[in-house]
Amino acid sequence: MGVTRSDIFTDEQNKIAAIAKVIGHPARVAILQHLLKVQECICGDLVDVIGLAQPTISQHLKEMKNIDLISGHIDGTKVCYCINVKTYKQIAKTFNKIFGMDLNIKSSC
Repeated sequence: MGVTRSDIFTDEQNKIAAIAKVIGHPARVAILQHLLKVQECICGDLVDVIGLAQPTISQHLKEMKNIDLISGHIDGTKVCYCINVKTYKQIAKTFNKIFGMDLNIKSSC
């Protein structure tokens, strides 16, 4: 497989692609939905809610933290996670630029 030519795309296109890659996994979508639903920091209950092993959940959380979509803080022996509201709103705004466009396509495709 060839090397991705990210250098020929804009910074915004590369950023959108990185975000899409992270949220393109159903486990991460489930984690995001759960965090949005509870609207608070959660610690260990993701394993029970999502149904995946702790190391797998941790890997998904790491990917989400890498794009700053979630943040975590230590609470005793646990790490608690919540949505990074600023980043979430930026991502929503970015995707709304693409998917919020009014389509007036008169093509027969």
